[in-house]
Amino acid sequence: MKVKIQNLNPQADLPKYQTKGSSGMDLHAAIKFPLNLKPMQRELVPTGIKISIPAGYEGQVRPRSGLAAKKGITVLNTPGTIDSDYTGEIMAILINLSESVVTITPEERIAQLVFCPVTQANLIEVDSIEETERADGGFGSTGSE
Repeated sequence: MKVKIQNLNPQADLPKYQTKGSSGMDLHAAIKFPLNLKPMQRELVPTGIKISIPAGYEGQVRPRSGLAAKKGITVLNTPGTIDSDYTGEIMAILINLSESVVTITPEERIAQLVFCPVTQANLIEVDSIEETERADGGFGSTGSE
């Protein structure tokens, strides 16, 4: 799949896959100065890129596992969906879930971008839905083990 990308900061690195088997490419913080995130603070962080996603696909902004495990930083609306008709700058909504202030530095790898196929549904309105054995059992109704 080919995706067109515009680098809004030509001095910055473009996203790339870190290993041959990576599912996501790392997104960088396109900020000029360090950003201090207080505990439970969220911030919309620019990545400095625009992309053109082919129809039938979406981009997903996901957390980086190392940043989450080591610093408590995650993507708030995980996964953040980038629709194929969105052509603005890619942003990541970061939140600090740790108990300490965490500093995000310029060009730090803050999230990852994964491309996925999308199917749009045709909804058919009906008077009732056929019940299943599970019915409306949810939210832990199948047990914890």
